[in-house]
Amino acid sequence: MRGNDQLKWRCGPVGDDWLSRRARAAEQAVPGGFDLSECVREPIHLLGGVQSYGTLLAVDAATGLVDTAAANTGPLLGVPAEDLVGGPVTRVVEPDDWNEALEATSGADAPSAALPVTAGTGSSRGTFDLSVHRSGELLVLEFEPRDERQAFLFSGFYQGVRRALARLRSASTVTDGCRTAVKEIRSLTGFDRVVAYRFDGPDGPGEVVAEEVTEAWEPWLGLWFPATDIPPQARRLYQDNWIRVITDVDDPTVRLHPQVRQSTGQPLDLSGAALRTVSEFHLEYLRNIRVRSSMSVSVLREGRLWGLIACHGADPKVLAPEVRSACELFGAAFSLQLAAIEERERADGFARSGARAGAVAELLDADVEASLLRHEEAFRGLTNADGVALARSGRLVTAGLPLPDRLASELGRRAALMTPGTVWATDRLPELLADTDTDTGTGTVSGTGTGTGAGAGAGTDTDTDTGAGTDTDSEAERGPIAEPDGVAGLLMVALGRSGEFLAWTRAERPMPREWAADPAAPVRVGPRGERLTPRGSGAVFRSVMRGRSLPWTAQDQSAALEMWRLLTGLVLRHANELGRLNDELRMINVDLDSFAHAAAHDLKEPLRGISNAATFTLEDAADDLDATSVRRLETMQRLAGRMDELLNSLLHYARLGRGGVQRIDVPLDDVVDAALEVAGPRLADEHVTVVRPATLGRVRADPARLYEILVNLLVNAAKYAADRPDRTVEIAVATVPTQDGAGREQAVLVRDNGIGIPPGRQSEVFDLFRRLHGPAEYGGGTGVGLAVVKRIVERHGGRLWLESEPGRGTAFYFTLGDPGPAASGSA
Repeated sequence: MRGNDQLKWRCGPVGDDWLSRRARAAEQAVPGGFDLSECVREPIHLLGGVQSYGTLLAVDAATGLVDTAAANTGPLLGVPAEDLVGGPVTRVVEPDDWNEALEATSGADAPSAALPVTAGTGSSRGTFDLSVHRSGELLVLEFEPRDERQAFLFSGFYQGVRRALARLRSASTVTDGCRTAVKEIRSLTGFDRVVAYRFDGPDGPGEVVAEEVTEAWEPWLGLWFPATDIPPQARRLYQDNWIRVITDVDDPTVRLHPQVRQSTGQPLDLSGAALRTVSEFHLEYLRNIRVRSSMSVSVLREGRLWGLIACHGADPKVLAPEVRSACELFGAAFSLQLAAIEERERADGFARSGARAGAVAELLDADVEASLLRHEEAFRGLTNADGVALARSGRLVTAGLPLPDRLASELGRRAALMTPGTVWATDRLPELLADTDTDTGTGTVSGTGTGTGAGAGAGTDTDTDTGAGTDTDSEAERGPIAEPDGVAGLLMVALGRSGEFLAWTRAERPMPREWAADPAAPVRVGPRGERLTPRGSGAVFRSVMRGRSLPWTAQDQSAALEMWRLLTGLVLRHANELGRLNDELRMINVDLDSFAHAAAHDLKEPLRGISNAATFTLEDAADDLDATSVRRLETMQRLAGRMDELLNSLLHYARLGRGGVQRIDVPLDDVVDAALEVAGPRLADEHVTVVRPATLGRVRADPARLYEILVNLLVNAAKYAADRPDRTVEIAVATVPTQDGAGREQAVLVRDNGIGIPPGRQSEVFDLFRRLHGPAEYGGGTGVGLAVVKRIVERHGGRLWLESEPGRGTAFYFTLGDPGPAASGSA
């Protein structure tokens, strides 16, 4: 099955890069040398000849003048090619037939047409089956002599075709469809062997999945053929032409006149010609397997080549146009039936997977990541996977089979390019990574939505031998093989445009294969002396396919899609609920802030009256009051003053909740200097030395609010200084772990060596109006300072915490949220 196809030139050339390492090594080992890349690069649409059982004319559609003619027009049409070229086509074709051919192929995307005609001149005039197709500005006419004695054979032919199509429609699985197809095609054509040949990816090797063969021939069912048997240019043309027939591999090729067209400088393009001659590489291949005639019918899936129905005969065979048309129709119907079967399997899989995905989704709660880890067996079991991974909101959680960091990054990049809800699957991830590493050096995973294989088998078949027993392998022949317990298969669904994804992984599952040709030696000396031979008689080459996982089924992919739908709905519900709670909390905070502000403001007036009344009484009537009354009035004054301080603190705290944060890029040193203008004298009075680096860098923060933070922390360092001679307070920037422990961030540090805080009471210091000491101890205060610090930090989106040990001091750390702190320096 080598090369019976053409190059779709507009897709660009192919060459050595498509050949595997094994193919290149094998060609070097052939006596006399052999360049297999010549087969890959051969322009098989420009071979300049046709098969001799018919003849061909290429006619300018606008003028009706013959542009190119096959050299056998003399015996078949009565006029030599040299005399026909440049003259009117109506010299050998009736004007009515020429007009009908023009009309049948009119239009931009007109299909080929077939019609019976009487053509030729003199004694060569006869009945022909005429096939017509467009090739640019030319109309290509192919003449096949028609044997009228065989006409009666086709009277019941199409009834047989209808019955064959009915049996094909009854197939319920792909395997059943393939078995029916090969049986019916063999019945229609009479070939000795008919096989259904499925490709393992667009550029991969092929497997015989169904076969009908005469008893005298060796069976091929279950055998694999190397990818080099059908090179890229052949595969491309199979997507354009449904059928290809070779009547006799020993047929002398009829050349075209002229060999090179003057207008293009190339031979006539025969891409759409049924009579087109065949590559000598392919003819050599067929001869070496003792095949005289062949036919190939394309099987397409969503416009891409899925496989072939390949037919071989021991003798030359000329197929009538009706038979070829029936086979072409059957191939199209088979392709549609395969699509229907796969669609039905996908629908059935979706129905079955929906219930399973729903049961797994019920295990999720608001913390999706934690739920996945708790129920990872259920998540993996949904697709029979070895591992599962969820990347969401900047976090990656995995369970089961480990997901390497590099691969996780690649998947995030790929997911960011995918539409949310798109499913992508491959059972050969190491091949994709190896291909892209070689091609681009970037390692970015590429491929289609269902995964794609590597070219020319990708060198992934190892351990080849030709008999029973334990297979051995050569390290030099290994392809891209997954690491032990590594990821070989991946099923991923994109969750969002930011690179979020849910993925299931499978480990490598080595799979045995039997080859009709040694994949390590696709080039050998053949029995006829040629250099291409697929196999020796009775030889089966066994190998183990590495770097692959079990394939993902339609049900697996449906489960992934349903899980995305359920997960998206769950997240949206949680997001809506969280939004509602946040709105309620926001209203409560606004109400509390308003209440605190109003209460503090409204209480100050009566409190001021009480304080003034006590003061005036003492000033006006102190001499007339006894000592107890005087003491009580003084207590009233002191408590009123204390209450006024508390109300001022409450007003300030409330204002922090009502005002916004105005971030700017500010030098941290400038803010520290300003804070020390206030706190510095207090620190000096307590003999506390300030320690700071030469520079603290810059931060993005509200400078007025940052100033308040530093003043409060520095004053606290003075108030709670220990009874020791080396009193210090340090101001620095420290690199600390992020809250989730996944990374590092910078925090501002204020650390003293004062009295410290008992472990059991450290959380209390941030509460409003909470002091750990008496009102008059350690300089007094209202207990609001650290609560103010905490609120300012939170308004910046940061966090505040402390580390303390009684007798050794306290260290306060705070961050300023995204995008801060941007400070640089060291602790």
